Amino acid sequence: MSDVLLLAGTRKGLFIGRRGADGRWAFAEPHFNAQAVYAVAIDRRGPVPRLLVGADSLHWGPSVFRSDDLGATWHEPAAPAVKFPQDTGASLERVWQLHPAGPEAPGVVYAGTEPAALFRSADRGETFELVRPLWEHPTRSAWVPGGGGEAVHTVITDPARAEAVTVAVSTAGVFRTEDGGASWAPSNQGVSAVFLPDPQPEFGQCVHKIAQDAGDGDRLYLQNHWGVYRSDDAGARWTDIGAGLPSDFGFAVAAHPHRPDTAYVFPLNADSDRVPADHRCRVFRTRDAGATWEPLSAGLPSGDHYGTVLRDALCTDDADPAGIYFGNRNGELYASADDGDSWQLLAGHLPDVLCVRAAVID
Repeated sequence: MSDVLLLAGTRKGLFIGRRGADGRWAFAEPHFNAQAVYAVAIDRRGPVPRLLVGADSLHWGPSVFRSDDLGATWHEPAAPAVKFPQDTGASLERVWQLHPAGPEAPGVVYAGTEPAALFRSADRGETFELVRPLWEHPTRSAWVPGGGGEAVHTVITDPARAEAVTVAVSTAGVFRTEDGGASWAPSNQGVSAVFLPDPQPEFGQCVHKIAQDAGDGDRLYLQNHWGVYRSDDAGARWTDIGAGLPSDFGFAVAAHPHRPDTAYVFPLNADSDRVPADHRCRVFRTRDAGATWEPLSAGLPSGDHYGTVLRDALCTDDADPAGIYFGNRNGELYASADDGDSWQLLAGHLPDVLCVRAAVID
């Protein structure tokens, strides 16, 4: 088996696990003690993997840290890496997303923040600049904070076109640029907003997460605040694919790293009852782009279960077969090494798991 590095950001620190060639997992002592870690990333484009962490200290505030030795040491820049320009009148509340772009944009890392903004780094996350056209978008004055705040929480980069970037904003919906961030347009056609007088607005949807298909960069999967959707044209139009799920409410969605048409969701009962659908701990997988769904539960708890999986707490690695991982607000961390067919508990009694990322490392 390949060596895999797993980062789990929690409400009280970062936990790093490593799986060796023998398949056994080992976890180090937590990093960033007492800090909430909402964003983590593993960037393997340089000579060594770089770990990026968005941590939030109640005393010192939010910051972005980096490590080039798999977490043995961490560096925090003397000046804030992510900072709103003075003329915006805004201050950083939280880093919700750290996303290394693909090989077509070496060195580029995006940060999604609260207040809802996108920042771009050209030096692998050491310094960032505000993407002003999105910050100054004419619809911004009508954006409304979601339950967790008003944030850019998802960033998707096109593997074939460095200029194409898709973001999800809570609560404003999907926005996309085709020109490297110079202009942005809402991309929500077909996505519902059941809580608004007009359930099909141009923007204002409460999109929870987006994932990109392994075989087609224009195919996207979306978990909405009610509704699971697929787009085959980079978000221009969306089709409901929630039939066959026990509930189409949830936060997380992830795509298989190699298998086209394959994605994973973790359904919850309802927005007013945010626990696993039917009180059962199950990941659901589609292998036909949402035409059908199958429950995956071998090795997961079989009794009543109440562990909520948040939007960034479900991920895949890039092994083959793929590792699938999720953590929940019960402080449980689960892993599958066979595309989700079977699962094992890696850690329990952690603080609330907020985000997970995993990657094969040398």
